[in-house]
Amino acid sequence: MAPGTFKDEIFRKAFHLASVAIVLVYYFFGKTTVLYFMTSYLIIVLIIEHLRLDRGYRLPFVHHLLRREEETTLAGHIYFTLGAIVAVSIFSENVAYAALLMATFGDMSAALIGKRFGRRMIFRNVKTLEGCIAEFIVDLVIGCALLSDPVIAIVMALVATAVETGFEKIDDNLAIPVFSGFAGELLVILTTYMNL
Repeated sequence: MAPGTFKDEIFRKAFHLASVAIVLVYYFFGKTTVLYFMTSYLIIVLIIEHLRLDRGYRLPFVHHLLRREEETTLAGHIYFTLGAIVAVSIFSENVAYAALLMATFGDMSAALIGKRFGRRMIFRNVKTLEGCIAEFIVDLVIGCALLSDPVIAIVMALVATAVETGFEKIDDNLAIPVFSGFAGELLVILTTYMNL
């Protein structure tokens, strides 16, 4: 692991804790307010990305948050915001909460534990087994804390972990909340229908 890599990853992941703010705004002020908040934020960061990518402006704070592969493409927080907007718009409240927090804390656990303690590489030597296990455990705790059905929590945790581990062409900041939330919402609908 290159010097500074672990500290840089902590700094980047800490920025993603904005998902907690999203959940709190949703809980206290409702869906419409949080969607307005996220849409406004998305417009602002898209303008910043335009200045960075198309006009060549180097913005120190933004630049420090970027991984090397993001220096010439859209940054991960754009995809996370899109995923959050989809989750809040489509899924029921608790499923949206779980999907957003899994996308933050599960992904954070996978990255930090994987970089710090990862030894067993999987999936083309990009992900580690230790990181995957850490993500699943954190996702499962989040799911069990927020969802009344442990089966839904397990499925969402499995989907979130699989997406973070296996997806390469779709940014996991977008994919995790969308796919884990979809799986959770589908199970909520099925269990509700079966109990009628």
